Amino acid sequence: GRVQAWVVGPGIGTDDAAAGLLRDVLGQDVPVLVDADGLTLLAREPELLRSRTAPTVLTPHDREFERVAGPVGDDRVGAARRAAAEMGVTMLLKGNATVVAGPDGFAYVNPTGTPWLATAGSGDVLSGLAGALLAGGVEPALAAALAAYLHGLAGSIAAGGATTSATGVLAALPAALRTVCAAAG
Repeated sequence: GRVQAWVVGPGIGTDDAAAGLLRDVLGQDVPVLVDADGLTLLAREPELLRSRTAPTVLTPHDREFERVAGPVGDDRVGAARRAAAEMGVTMLLKGNATVVAGPDGFAYVNPTGTPWLATAGSGDVLSGLAGALLAGGVEPALAAALAAYLHGLAGSIAAGGATTSATGVLAALPAALRTVCAAAG
């Protein structure tokens, strides 16, 4: 009763125990974000989404998307919208232009980011941020879009024109939040 949302997938592996964990988490009536190994497992058992009534957010990059929902193709927005509608989820399709699509067809295209975000662990920072927003009661598509925006901004701040790390992105999140709050007035 104390869990408001789950983030499942990063680092859990793809064995039977991990599959059982994914089944247990998706069986709960709270928002769930599935990333990394969770997406690999979900590709093997897509029926796990059919009975969900609580919000679900999937956060694949292109190769993970293909395993879960088919080819991305040239139309990333269209692919994310199609998959979100067919699967009844919010789809956060990571890439140089991250796309967030809700099951209702509404989509956001994120304008922030840097190629340096394609580094080990950076997606885990994004998932944790989106999961925190979900736990705070933010609507799933908005939570995913806000997380993508802040993550991209933090990545640009952390990189400063050079390489960065997931730890650097995480450390830059407060500065990204201050930037957004200052712009909002």
